[in-house]
Amino acid sequence: MNLPNKLTVFRIILIPVFMFLLIYSKGSTILNAEIGLTLSWVLAAIVFAVACITDFLDGQIARRKHLVTNFGKFFDPLADKLLVMTALIYLTAFHQVPAWITAVIVIRELAVTGLRTLVVENNGTVMAAAWPGKIKTFSQMFAIFFLYLKDWPFALVGFPIGQVLLYIAVCFTIYSGIEYFWKSRSVFADGL
Repeated sequence: MNLPNKLTVFRIILIPVFMFLLIYSKGSTILNAEIGLTLSWVLAAIVFAVACITDFLDGQIARRKHLVTNFGKFFDPLADKLLVMTALIYLTAFHQVPAWITAVIVIRELAVTGLRTLVVENNGTVMAAAWPGKIKTFSQMFAIFFLYLKDWPFALVGFPIGQVLLYIAVCFTIYSGIEYFWKSRSVFADGL
């Protein structure tokens, strides 16, 4: 297994660590009572950030060193989806993100994952992520990071950076999902 793929696997392993920090967040040390920031949420944000950094690194290394594999093309976006969906589900459970936003993002992620499977079955190739999908992932990850930090340091001036980024992410989530299905519409030609 090459280094980019190891980083992808490491990102998947970080998800239970992230979850553990959130599960045991009750009674966590309060770092800023005014905005409700706790130590466990800061630690969860740090673990989330480390996982996101591995996403950036694995792609850069794979392209620079010509280590792009079908494993990476499939599992890299899957690891992103697992990480983002887990983070959003917890944010929804903690009443930080509306359920409809989480539903839109989860439905899109599952639909595109299913589409990727169909493309592999029909064409024998793995559908790589396109730029709108990468922007979607980037905006989702930054939104989630700031939501777990309760918008710190932007909260000091009252700017809801996490919410702003979240709505940008929803727009790119919808747009990129439509684009993937439009570009792959030939997969469904036999049913039309």
